[in-house]
Amino acid sequence: MPDARKVAFAVLTSIVFFGTIYSVSYDTYLDTSNAFITALPHHLHTTHYFASKKNPLNVYFTKKLWAWISVTFLAHYATSPPAIRSKVRLVQYGIATAIWLAFTSWFFGPPVFDRLTASTGGECVLHLPSGAVVSVPTQYCYTKSTISVSDTALFPASLVLPDGDWSGIPRLRKGHDVSGHIFLLILSTLFLVNQLRLSFNVAWSQSHRWAVVLGGAVTCAALLATYTTSVYFHTPFEKFTGYILGVLAYAITQLPEYLAPR
Repeated sequence: MPDARKVAFAVLTSIVFFGTIYSVSYDTYLDTSNAFITALPHHLHTTHYFASKKNPLNVYFTKKLWAWISVTFLAHYATSPPAIRSKVRLVQYGIATAIWLAFTSWFFGPPVFDRLTASTGGECVLHLPSGAVVSVPTQYCYTKSTISVSDTALFPASLVLPDGDWSGIPRLRKGHDVSGHIFLLILSTLFLVNQLRLSFNVAWSQSHRWAVVLGGAVTCAALLATYTTSVYFHTPFEKFTGYILGVLAYAITQLPEYLAPR
């Protein structure tokens, strides 16, 4: 039987590679670092179901991916036979979770992705309902602070501001916007397959069988999400850097397995 980890790696690599080639050949991708178009609907959202950011796969699965991975891993671990319920697996999950937090939420301040975007020329901008784009201090993006029209000092005097109590949250744009979805999908899928493969050579209880089924379903959904992201979102280089960082992050989670006493 082929190594499930190698199969998953080959499948993910193929999806990202061919999806990116397709996105360039047929102009299906959205440049998410372009401040003037990223706040607009995808140019194919009316004809391509998964081009819409509001599709259920993106809203309920991809954007909540680590919650799905956590539930699946914990269910699989808790129902595993004692022979494969090792402490190393918990350490691997802890490392993967720490990496997820560092890249997407907090790394001694702003997360790694925000730092990368800012260091490559990114600007903190606020999109107004009129379509205007206003640059604001980077700290507002780091803290994800809400800016309202009452903060008049942040807006040029000549700018027509929205009426009422409008407010918005600025985003970092224009720098290198690493594909966070590709990064997390690569890390998550490889991590989950590495956990599920341990069940292939042991007897399953009924509860463990359901945990494996859940793991298989989540893996399939992650592969589909990888495909839709590769085809519809981010520039080729942004997807490439997300892919590389995802593979490296997964490699780090494997260190406890290779360093553990035999």
